[in-house]
Amino acid sequence: MRIAYQGTEGAYSEEALIKAFPEATPVGYPTFHQVFSAVEKGEVELGVVPVENTTAGSINQTYDLLLESDLHVVGEIVHRVEHCLLAPPGVELKEIRAVKSHPQALAQCDGFLARLGLTPIPVYDTAGAARELAEKREAGMGAIASRRAASLYGLEILAENIEDSPFNYTRFFVLSREEAKKGPGPHKTSIVFAVRHRPGGLLEALSLFAEAGVNLTKLESRPRKDRAFSYLFYLDLEGHLEDPGPAQALLKLLSRAAFVKVLGSYPAMTNGL
Repeated sequence: MRIAYQGTEGAYSEEALIKAFPEATPVGYPTFHQVFSAVEKGEVELGVVPVENTTAGSINQTYDLLLESDLHVVGEIVHRVEHCLLAPPGVELKEIRAVKSHPQALAQCDGFLARLGLTPIPVYDTAGAARELAEKREAGMGAIASRRAASLYGLEILAENIEDSPFNYTRFFVLSREEAKKGPGPHKTSIVFAVRHRPGGLLEALSLFAEAGVNLTKLESRPRKDRAFSYLFYLDLEGHLEDPGPAQALLKLLSRAAFVKVLGSYPAMTNGL
């Protein structure tokens, strides 16, 4: 099975993919948009994309693409992210002046960088930063990436576990052209909706889930691209849409909300932490 991810070999997305699908063939793409496109066109069977990090928050581009795409969320992966400061062989920590990495990785190591007075330089991928550093040695330059990236590209690890939080986890969605069939065990459902612009609109929408006995695990607003200062709400709930509670709540929400889209029902990961 071929599964798409964003980044270069050694990226955290690839690590998460291999963790969940050890027999799969990972296929890297430069951008999230290309990952979605590859799944939509059938170039790969599945895609794995990050949606949120416990330190740096949500990956907004992923949520925007989920809204625009017809792909379904069919699974989730929770992956422990452990960052390392990498440099070419022979370079010492005191020589490093600037560090390249993905913006999310830089944000997750902000305190470490500040303490050492290192200048963050954002690039599109953690592993890509490591590979570029190995191929084009720059004076005073380091990279933040994984231990695997260091091994793949022949770099030395100057510092390990440099993330600011010891509980640094990234959650990934697994994407497919087909919906996931309901199986045993706990499930989650992800939806996006908009409420009508009137007092109590959001409260009324959320109360539907409480009345149906459905627990919400995440709620986040995102600005709408087609209307200034209007917002969409991304929501995760416990249960499958075929379960009575979620089904009842969604049916009522469809009649009261201005817009509703189901992103998918999928097995909940219960042992990721």
